[in-house]
Amino acid sequence: MILPAVLLLLGALTAVAAPRLLAGAGWPDREPVVALWVWQCVIAAVLLCCALSMTLSAAAAWRAVGGHVFASAPGAVVEAYTLGTAGPWAAATAVTLACSGLWSAAMLVREIARAHARRRRRRTELLARAPLLPGEERGGRLVVLEGERPEAWWLAGPEGQLVVTTAALRRLKGRQLDAVLAHEQGHAQARHHWLLHCSAALAGGFPQVRVFAVFREEMHRLVELAADDMASRRFGRLTTALALVELNEDRGVFGPCPTPGAHVRQRVHRLLTPPDRLPATRRLQLTAAASLVPVIPVLVAFVPGLRALG
Repeated sequence: MILPAVLLLLGALTAVAAPRLLAGAGWPDREPVVALWVWQCVIAAVLLCCALSMTLSAAAAWRAVGGHVFASAPGAVVEAYTLGTAGPWAAATAVTLACSGLWSAAMLVREIARAHARRRRRRTELLARAPLLPGEERGGRLVVLEGERPEAWWLAGPEGQLVVTTAALRRLKGRQLDAVLAHEQGHAQARHHWLLHCSAALAGGFPQVRVFAVFREEMHRLVELAADDMASRRFGRLTTALALVELNEDRGVFGPCPTPGAHVRQRVHRLLTPPDRLPATRRLQLTAAASLVPVIPVLVAFVPGLRALG
C-alpha cells in the first residue's frame, strides 16, 4: 500500500514549494490578511497529509484500527485499500507520526503555558508599578505607568488594556495614541496570539523543518502589517507611521546598522508609501484557492475508495 507514502510526499512537496511561491509573490505585503489565511491553509495541508498517512498506515498495520476506520465502508472499498498487506514499515510510520502529533500537542501546551506565565508576570509588575488605591478598581482601556522609555503594549485578558508609559505619552501627539490603541485592539480582535502560539509551537517542536520556521517568521511579520492596516484605516497612515516612529526612534531601528527591530523601518515605509491593494476579485480568488489546498490531501486519500465505488 503506497498511499501513506504518497501523502507524505505530497506534504513534503507542499512544505517545500509553498514558502518559495509565497516568497516570490509580490502580493502578501499588499494583502497581509489574505497572506495569513494562505499560510494557515498551507500548514493545515501539511499537517493533514501527516494525519491521513498516520491513519492509513495504522489501519494497514493493525486490523483493529482498520476495522474502526473502515467500519461502515463497503467491502470493495476495504479491498481497494489492501489492508493487511503492508509490511513492517506501516507500523513504524504510524507510530512515528503519532509520536510527532503528540509532540506537537505538547509543544502547543507548553507555549500556551509560557504565554500565561508571561501575562501573570506582567500583571504582577503592573500592580507593583501602578498599585490600586484603597477602594479603587482597575478599569478603563488605558493604564499609564511612570517610565523614561516610550513603550506601549496590550495586556490581554477578559478586559484588555493598553499600557502606556509617560515617556510614550509625551511623544505621542494628536491621535497617535488612538492609532496605537487601534493597532493593539486589532491584534486582540483578530486573535493573532493564537497564530503566534501555533507557529511558535511547531517551530520549537520541529526546528529542523524549515516550513515551520518560515511560518513563525511570517506570522510575526504579517500580524503586525495587518494590525497596522486596521489602525491606518481608522486614523490614517501618516498618523500610524508617526506613532511607530515616536515609539521606536530611540531603539536604533532607523539607523544604518540592523537591529532586532529593523522590521519597524519596513512597516513605516509601507505606511508612508502604501502599495495598491489587490482587486476584490483577486483577493477572493486567492482566498478560495488557498481554501482548496487542505482539500487536496483528502481527495488523494479517497482516490482508491472512489475508484472501487466507480
